[in-house]
Amino acid sequence: MDDIPVARRTSPALTPANRWLLRLTVGTGTLLVALTLVLVWRPQPLLRLLAPPPVKGLNARTSLDGRLLGHFPYPEVAPTQRVAVAPGLELHRDAAQALLAMQRDAAAAGVDLAVLSAFRSIPVQNDLFFGVKSERNQNARERAMVSAPPGFSEHSTGYAVDLGDGRAPAANLSPAFDQTAAFAWLQDHAARYHFVLSFPRGNAQGVSYEPWHWRFEGTAAALKVFEPAQRLAR
Repeated sequence: MDDIPVARRTSPALTPANRWLLRLTVGTGTLLVALTLVLVWRPQPLLRLLAPPPVKGLNARTSLDGRLLGHFPYPEVAPTQRVAVAPGLELHRDAAQALLAMQRDAAAAGVDLAVLSAFRSIPVQNDLFFGVKSERNQNARERAMVSAPPGFSEHSTGYAVDLGDGRAPAANLSPAFDQTAAFAWLQDHAARYHFVLSFPRGNAQGVSYEPWHWRFEGTAAALKVFEPAQRLAR
């Protein structure tokens, strides 16, 4: 047995081509492992980059919290859930009931709360965003400061309303609305009817100050719709 030499294992010498192939194999395996971990633990950033832009014609992608140019995505309320609050204007029936009660009480106090805009469909919001953007020669970010992209407007939910002062129409849809009797009354009383100002000064969404834009949060369904915006504001 002592005459049998001990077998020694040997490895063939690596050629430059073999070394390159080995590095490629190891590198590819590492990349696949990394991609797998990303998809398992933090899939949103990668999926967001791989997904097409959410709005046709708008070269912008959503942030990690779902916002597009500062605006959260919102569903369009079903026609069966909408009721009229003024000629040609509708709201979700829950918001409508609260708004009409608020208007009656404001009128009793000598304040004329005028409804300027209410529910807007996604196609209408599309025309409002892109049409006015073109007319004013605005880029997408500039336009988004004052108007939400289609599919990202609170008005599509049927819970949002633009209010004016019927006795001071010159201030409608402008920051000067906060100098009117209607705005002062809303500040003191709107919360009783579950309406809150959507875009106050310095809001976390980065949307321009809109003292006329109020949203209804008086039901569990409405609170759920606006919970992401509330969470960001906290």
